[in-house]
Order: sequence, then structure tokens, then C-alpha cells
Amino acid sequence: MLRALMYLLPLALTIYAFIDCLNTPEDEAKHLPKVAWVFIILLFWIVGPIVWLAAGRKRASSGGRAPSEWHRGRRSTWVAPDDNPDFLKSLKDEKTDAGKSDARKPEAGKSDAAKDESALKDWEADLRRREEEIERREGGAGSGDASS
Repeated sequence: MLRALMYLLPLALTIYAFIDCLNTPEDEAKHLPKVAWVFIILLFWIVGPIVWLAAGRKRASSGGRAPSEWHRGRRSTWVAPDDNPDFLKSLKDEKTDAGKSDARKPEAGKSDAAKDESALKDWEADLRRREEEIERREGGAGSGDASS
């Protein structure tokens, strides 16, 4: 069991340091380029990870303890619309502007209602016409079957 631990512990440390190095932004790698650090970690698999963890990366003292918190203070320029306060404000402004324009023009609301009413009447007339055509066809086909 102790022999397995002698191999597993350095392997786990190497894997952790390798993943940590890959997730580190290029500008936070100290002393060497990030690619050089990756080679050091992989080639010298006991000393390399320890050197990376000790001196290879800028550690933020004000940041969080978990890796997910390290970049939390930085916000990218693209934000989801429901999280963007400017977008939400523009929606609210558009809504109030639309409400003001509708309040100023009451005839605009009536014209929309009149357009809807006329469209509804046209649809009803078209439906009646189609129903009459179907009744004529079925009535004509039904009487033709009865005479035969």
C-alpha cells in the first residue's frame, strides 16, 4: 500500500499542477512562458509541479480560495441580456415611450381595433362561403348517389 502511495501522490500532484497550469491565463504565468511551464511539469514530475505551485503563478491574495472565484471580479464585455442593466433599462424606456405614444393618440388604438374587426368579419365571410361550397358538393354528391 505504501509503495502505491509513493507513485500515486506524485502523479496526483503532477495532474493537479498540469491542469492548474493549463487553466492559468498566459499573463499570470511568472518567470517563464506557459508552454515552458507545461514542459517542466511533465518532464520533471516530482520537482516540476512543486516549482509551479511555489513560483510559477501569480496568486491573488484578494481573490477567493476556489478556482471559480479567481476570475469572478473580472467581467467580460459580453453579458447575457437578462443580466445587462443597460439592456433592461432600454426595455423599460421603450415600454414607457410606447405607453406615452398610445396615450397621446387614442384614435390609433381605435384604428387597430377597427382593422381587427374588419379582418374578423372577412374571415367569417370566407368561412361561411367555404362551408356553403362544401354543403353544395356533399348535397350534389348525395343526391347523385340516391338516383343511381
